[in-house]
Amino acid sequence: MTMEFAIRPAVVDDAAAIARLHRAVWCETYRDLAPANVYRTLDEDFRRARWSEMLANPRRHQGILLAEQGNRLVAIGAVGAASEPAFEGRGEIRSLYIDPSAKRQGLGRRLMRELVAQLAAFGYSSAALGVVVGNEPAIAFYRSLGGRMIGQYTDPGPIWRSDNLILVWDDLSLLR
Repeated sequence: MTMEFAIRPAVVDDAAAIARLHRAVWCETYRDLAPANVYRTLDEDFRRARWSEMLANPRRHQGILLAEQGNRLVAIGAVGAASEPAFEGRGEIRSLYIDPSAKRQGLGRRLMRELVAQLAAFGYSSAALGVVVGNEPAIAFYRSLGGRMIGQYTDPGPIWRSDNLILVWDDLSLLR
């Protein structure tokens, strides 16, 4: 039996749980893509500090959503103003991390719809995101949602300068 997912905005007290899930999913996703030293540096403490700061001092047009199954955090998603000039002013889907145990149940699509609704509420009519080159499951997922590749950029990141593909949606209503 599949349990329902509850989606809600994140609050400062969620930072530790977000960091734990982010670290676990990130390590699984990038195990063959990121250099070994990045795993040591981008540990749970580093991520907790970053999420705590973002939640305590939100930027303009920032939205962070959590998905829970029962009392367990199973996904995080974040949107905001474009952090990369190559996104050409589109709203940015900054992150989408889903616990492997919750995949293939429609949660990714549902969370994307909720994130896009936040971008639309902020006044954006289009969205962009960066996907690390080689992250084929994510690329396939975003393409299945109608994402169109328009280029590449190098994300300076806090530690790792990753090469990323840019996917865009020029009509947010297609994702709702």
